[in-house]
Amino acid sequence: MALTRRLMLWLGFMSSLAFVLALLLPTPGLAASEVREFSDPVTEQRYRDLTATLRCPKCENQAIDDSESPIAGDMRERVYTQLQDGRSDKEIIDFMVERFGDYVLYNPRLEGRTLLLWGLPVALVLLGLLVVTLIVRARRHASARDLSAEERARLDALINRERTE
Repeated sequence: MALTRRLMLWLGFMSSLAFVLALLLPTPGLAASEVREFSDPVTEQRYRDLTATLRCPKCENQAIDDSESPIAGDMRERVYTQLQDGRSDKEIIDFMVERFGDYVLYNPRLEGRTLLLWGLPVALVLLGLLVVTLIVRARRHASARDLSAEERARLDALINRERTE
C-alpha cells in the first residue's frame, strides 16, 4: 500500500514538473500574431506582397512579414494604415524608403548613387571577357610565329646531335 502511494506521489510530482517545464519553454506556434482585417482580398494580397518585399532594418536579411522585431511590427502597422488610407504601393514604398533608407529595398532603385552598384557587375564581366580575349589572341600569335634564323640553326644542331649519338 505504501509503495503504491509513493508511486502515485512520484508520478504526480513528475507530471507537475513536466507541466511547469512546458510552460517555461518557448512556443513559436503560440507567439502573438497580428490580426489585420481588410475590406477586400486585393488589399490583403497587396499587404502580403508589400510586407514580403520590404526588408527589416534590424534583422539583416529578413522581410518585415517574417520578423519579430518591434521595428518590423511598426513597419507592418504603417503599411496597413497606409493601405487603409488608399495609398498606392509606390507611395507606401517611397514612404518607407524616406523613413528607413534604401536598405529596406531588397532591389535598390537605379539612380545616380546606385549606378555603380548596378553597373559594376556588368563592367567586371566585360573587363573579364576583354582580358580573356587578349590572352587568347596573344597565345595564338605567339604559337604561330616562325623561328628566327638563329633559333632554326640551334634546333637543327640539336636534331643532328641526337641523330649522331
